[in-house]
Amino acid sequence: MPKIAITGKGGVGKTTLTALLSYVYAQRGHDVIAIDADPAGNLGMAFGLSAALDAELKPIAEMETLIYERTGAQPGTVGGWFKLNPKVDDIPESFSLQHRGVRLLRLGTVRGAGTGCLCPENALLKALVTHLLLRKNQTLILDMEAGVEHLGRGTAGSVDAFVIVVEPGLRSLGTAEQIRGLATEIGIRRVYLVANKTRHAEDEAFIRAHADGLPVLGSLPYTLDAVAADQGGLAVFDQSAELVAAAERIADALAELTAA
Repeated sequence: MPKIAITGKGGVGKTTLTALLSYVYAQRGHDVIAIDADPAGNLGMAFGLSAALDAELKPIAEMETLIYERTGAQPGTVGGWFKLNPKVDDIPESFSLQHRGVRLLRLGTVRGAGTGCLCPENALLKALVTHLLLRKNQTLILDMEAGVEHLGRGTAGSVDAFVIVVEPGLRSLGTAEQIRGLATEIGIRRVYLVANKTRHAEDEAFIRAHADGLPVLGSLPYTLDAVAADQGGLAVFDQSAELVAAAERIADALAELTAA
């Protein structure tokens, strides 16, 4: 069962791709868990969750009682001792939401913490991501911010694919190159690109020409159906058969490359 981390410059369509691939794998009979790990994440909206349902999807990073209980940290204190390997195996089922055949889980972010913060919140989140990456019988799709914050050297080898979403523009591709460097530093070997918002063959050709050796899994075309889904708070996979077909091809290309 594939473990896929999806990242890229803000606004390029990471969440759209996460929702589409989650739907595709669920339709293929996979047990899928989709993780919203972007601080500005709105994965629930891409799945068409109502505001009430989306509000039920509480970020793990904001569950102070859970964090203190599992890490042994003292509430209201800074520093001190806490567990770096807290119990997390029950969290995916206890705090997720099942929707359209996919289990949704929101990580949230550590407020006021810098990259690599050694704190109880980060200890719990990283332990949870590690646990999910090591689950053998579940497909994991991780919707991340533009970086590798939730991944570490110890779990990098468990990521089957690190997918960077790009638009047909130099700024997006420049960010992709920076992300590629971060991924390489922690030992992630399989890094791929997915083109998004392509209007014609020339857009995808532009991305391939500037991919600097990174394989391009495929492209998601620009479509007004995706815009309408976003504006209406509807599931993107219900509104655009064209995007679903493109995601099917991306999943097939990924399977072929990771099997090689």
